Amino acid sequence: MKKGTIFKLKLSAILFVLIFGAIYYYVTLPAINIHSPGLWKFVLVVLVIVSIVSAIRDISDTINHNSKTFSIKKLSKKNHLFGFFFLVTILVFCVFGIGFFLSSPVINAGKYKELVNISNGNFEKDIQQISYDEIPLLDKASAEIVGGRKMGTMVDYVSQFEVASDYTQINYKGKPVRITPLAYGNLLKWFTNRSDGIPAYISIDMATQNADCIKLDDGIKYSKSEHFGRLIYRYIRFNYPTYIFDDINLEIDENGTPYWICPVKDYTIGLFGGVTISNVVIVNAVTGEHTDYKVDEVPQWVDHVYSADLLISYYDYYGTLQHGYLNSILSQKGCLKTTEGYNYIALNDDVWVYTGITSVGGDESNVGFVLMNQRTAETKYYQIAGAEEFSAMSSAEGKVQNLGYTATFPLLLNISGEPTYFISLKDSAGLVKMYAMVNIQKYTVVATATTTNECERQYKDMLISNNIHVDDNNAEPVKTTKITGTITKLASAVVEGNTHYYIALNDGKNIYDIDVSKNLGIVLKNVGDTVSIEYNDISESDTENIYKVIKVSE
Repeated sequence: MKKGTIFKLKLSAILFVLIFGAIYYYVTLPAINIHSPGLWKFVLVVLVIVSIVSAIRDISDTINHNSKTFSIKKLSKKNHLFGFFFLVTILVFCVFGIGFFLSSPVINAGKYKELVNISNGNFEKDIQQISYDEIPLLDKASAEIVGGRKMGTMVDYVSQFEVASDYTQINYKGKPVRITPLAYGNLLKWFTNRSDGIPAYISIDMATQNADCIKLDDGIKYSKSEHFGRLIYRYIRFNYPTYIFDDINLEIDENGTPYWICPVKDYTIGLFGGVTISNVVIVNAVTGEHTDYKVDEVPQWVDHVYSADLLISYYDYYGTLQHGYLNSILSQKGCLKTTEGYNYIALNDDVWVYTGITSVGGDESNVGFVLMNQRTAETKYYQIAGAEEFSAMSSAEGKVQNLGYTATFPLLLNISGEPTYFISLKDSAGLVKMYAMVNIQKYTVVATATTTNECERQYKDMLISNNIHVDDNNAEPVKTTKITGTITKLASAVVEGNTHYYIALNDGKNIYDIDVSKNLGIVLKNVGDTVSIEYNDISESDTENIYKVIKVSE
């Protein structure tokens, strides 16, 4: 073969490797950082490709030099490129593997258990009884259903966009809210709409269960559904090539402007161990403007700096490695771990991750629970023994087994000084229909109702009947209203074994629910009689104006 032809073949091989490497990098976007596992994987893949190309080139050269004959022996004598790159690949792979081992808890148990700084919390002080408009009544799955239904009503957008699956939970102006942007329906719809960007995002109030479509003056230009340079992952990679980013989330500031919150990982144990967060890059989703903050300088409105999974891994290291790595896998003496699920609660303008703590042995009880701040990583431990969350969920489901409802993962509340699991109960369509409160320390104490206020009332009655102290010093006062009118309609029904009268007055606006056991005089009333009632200002229903009557008088 002519020298010119051989040169062209070698040049083609080099160009192939360079083009392959550039495309592979553009797609996978590894950080150019020795601590990035993605970079090591990228290098290994490229070396494998180079080794294959070198082998082909070596075989080709050997055949050309020996015309009709070829053997491995001749190949090994004349060409060494394949052998060289093969050895380099093996060497890089070994360094990668050794780096992982030297960074692992196997030999760094003491360092791993110190990744989190845990303090003991005071339950009654830290978790005071809060208003139900601050409690997320929906989980993510239910929020997705509500968001999907809201999208179906937006005729201007439904043909071009769909709802993204983000649904990030944040604390927005003191209320639990899930935020998710719209996304381009497909590549063609991206092409026809990309100049204006994504026109809106969906905000779901997790307390009222109302969904709003927030339309933007200027569309979102940087998102997870973009392509090429405006794909948010690629955008932050090319602006911060050495940063190793954790999961990124969409949040909104106090003005409702959408931003991408991009935490930056730092590895503090060896090459690949001891993950923590050192910086946070905040990107304006509309304009693309970005700012790099140190982790302790992040604005107050930002909630998601540390992911829930990262925070939970911190406690799992702390709980299982107290007596060394071998103990964590052999005798497991004194080993604790987080339970399988978690939930979020808003406290002091921050979002905290809640999860229970149980023994590694896998019994059905908790020894306590932790709250972990997603902005600061502050972690508080509460030593309150009681039912494990899934046991409480089963108790709540058993209470309404005739309805076939399923329980969401609990929230931890302070109800009259008692640590209490608050659980939403969903129907087969995934919509919340009822609520349950389960006493953590005595999980047979279960109250269920269609409204949060009625559920709390029943729960307190059950606490009293089970000789459990009820402390209402910190409870929010119940707002009541007094009204006098003529009964225009009257009906009775049995609710959980108690007879209730439902009346309508001549104001024609509301329905009043009267528990006969507490207001026996109502049985003497008929349509046309005048009655005075005092009732709770908060409706028992999300769709009808139904109010719980506290007192009936002449």
